[in-house]
Formats: sequence, C-alpha cells, structure tokens
Amino acid sequence: MPYAATFTAEALTRTDAHATCGPLVLEFGTNECSWCRAAQPYIRAAFEQVGAVAHVKIEDGPGRPLGRSFRVKLWPTLVFLRDGTEVVRLVRPQNTADIADALARIAAV
Repeated sequence: MPYAATFTAEALTRTDAHATCGPLVLEFGTNECSWCRAAQPYIRAAFEQVGAVAHVKIEDGPGRPLGRSFRVKLWPTLVFLRDGTEVVRLVRPQNTADIADALARIAAV
C-alpha cells in the first residue's frame, strides 16, 4: 500500500494501529484542508523516494476518536509507526527531506 491519495473515514482503530507489523504512516487531516493539500507534493515525493511503506490517510475532526487518541491538534499530522510503536511525528511538514528521513527511520530494519 504506497502513497494514499485521499483521506477516508477511519478504517482502523488505535488497537489495529498498535498491532501492525512493520512500517506504517498514519496521516491525519481532511481533503478540504489547505495545509493538507499544500503538503501533498512533499508527501508524495517522499513516498516515491523511500519505497513501499503502508500509508493510511485518516479523515480527522470532531467526533473522530483515532485522531484524538493520537493527540492530533493540527493538520496534516503524520505519525510514523514501526511495529505499532510511534517513532516520529511530523506536523504540517513543509519539505520532502523531513518526510523522507522519517520514512527511512521506520523502513530500516
């Protein structure tokens, strides 16, 4: 599951996220968020550089428990997990290098 194009309603729970094996990126935001749209070229480019890392774009907002459980306050927020454990978090990333570095950290064995 490479770069995900759009945000979707929560498809997993916090328990699911913690139970994953290997690298996983959770991206919280909305399709209408201007910050989220502005970050997409950087996120897409980073995923193209690093290779196959699972990426789930989760639509966040009021009444959405997954974002609250990860204490998401600003969009987009990218949570980089390795074997269900948070390794790094980026809030409103503004360049490809930071995202690629975070991806490399979770993709490394």
